[in-house]
Amino acid sequence: MKTVNHWIGGKTVEGASGNYGPVTDPATGEVTTQVALASAAEVDSAVRVAKEAFLDWGQSSLAARTKVLFAYRALLDAHRDEIAALITAEHGKVHSDALGEVARGLEIVELACGITTQLKGELSTSVSNRVDVAAIRQPLGVVAGITPFNFPAMVPMWMFPLAIACGNTFVLKPSEKDPSAANRLAELAKEAGLPDGVLNVVHGDKAAVDALLSHPDIAAVSFVGSTPIARHIHTTASAHGKRVQALGGAKNHMLVLPDADLDAAADAAVSAAYGSAGERCMAISAVVAVGSIGDDLVEKIRERAEKIKIGPGSDPASEMGPLITAAHRDKVASYVKGAAAQGADVVLDGTGYTVDGLENGHWIGLSLLDRVRTDSDAYRDEIFGPVLCVLRAETYEDAVALINASPFGNGTAIFTRDGGAARRFQLEVQAGMVGVNVPIPVPVGYHSFGGWKDSLFGDHHIYGNDGIHFYTRGKVVTTRWPDPSEAHTGVDLGFPRNH
Repeated sequence: MKTVNHWIGGKTVEGASGNYGPVTDPATGEVTTQVALASAAEVDSAVRVAKEAFLDWGQSSLAARTKVLFAYRALLDAHRDEIAALITAEHGKVHSDALGEVARGLEIVELACGITTQLKGELSTSVSNRVDVAAIRQPLGVVAGITPFNFPAMVPMWMFPLAIACGNTFVLKPSEKDPSAANRLAELAKEAGLPDGVLNVVHGDKAAVDALLSHPDIAAVSFVGSTPIARHIHTTASAHGKRVQALGGAKNHMLVLPDADLDAAADAAVSAAYGSAGERCMAISAVVAVGSIGDDLVEKIRERAEKIKIGPGSDPASEMGPLITAAHRDKVASYVKGAAAQGADVVLDGTGYTVDGLENGHWIGLSLLDRVRTDSDAYRDEIFGPVLCVLRAETYEDAVALINASPFGNGTAIFTRDGGAARRFQLEVQAGMVGVNVPIPVPVGYHSFGGWKDSLFGDHHIYGNDGIHFYTRGKVVTTRWPDPSEAHTGVDLGFPRNH
């Protein structure tokens, strides 16, 4: 059986703890790989290597760093199909979704290639008599990233390219459910010329995470995952004096006004709710229909959802793959099975779906729940699967109040033809990312990604300018030099003397 080991100091390092976790092919249910689970001692070894590498990398020139990153970008582009295949094999998402994930990660690598303009600093001359003040940004040292299973390549690439471009060294702890993509990203970074120890990958479970959160040589921690874990990461790492950005869960709403193009809204709802099997923090999981359009909108969504082809991610005809594990599949199904008892109309029930010949895969079909109550489990919880809830509201004001009452504030969208309504919504809604006739408003790489309320713990969003500020710290230098003409002793620089 294949074993995924750690990547430390520019080479594969076999696990020493004796503990391994299973990695499953979601389409078949078979365990295909085992992944080494690091002990605290192994985490410490990776951090020590990164700390040593920082002595040189932190002092390296911007030209040297960006040279590596440009080469890295070219290698990632050349190997995007290979990386996507690793994602499909361990996560289960269809190949087109996996390719899209790699492409979104590449955006941040490209941002890192242009880091020179983002680290220029500021200078004010003659703030007083012969006094200048400069503001510069410097790297933190060793930083860590803890990333989720749903985007095993993209989310790491949202973190380490910017971190190392800023001069830091990095220890990545990816999800143990689909670890292979992270190792391949690190191998390609070495091939691009990244010095050994600058990027390290340590696999593990809670023991490895806790070791990173408490390690005295880790200066900052980036995290993406569920809200309860994000809260724990933020609380624990902050208590150990670390800078933290912890992105949590979501319940993203899509508001559909009566004047909206219902066909466009239905298309958007289906792609945003069921793409990547709903296993993404930016999935639309709640549609709020305003006024009398609810019945027509639900019917249009149902018609489209029933045509989605579900199958193994390796099949080019598949539009949605399986869920990551059987346990997660069963948890998602439980929300659908309990929905009717909590007042919802079950329009589509995908819990009995399977694929012929692959009955042991982690399959689930598309579910659509209408007239969902805000006090029901299907609405309150982040389901993280292909389940779309439709809620009804009489007015725009009622709909916005419903959305703002949610404890989550990651992303939201409005579908309307009215510019005034859209403008009002983007100012009134309490969420960090807003789409106007765009169902999944994930910002491009040079704008930062992050939510509000229980969707983010910490002050900085990820990537963009916030990401650069997170991985650097400011320093202000005030300088005063005497005029050379006033020097009474020392080297004669040829300046005229006035005495």
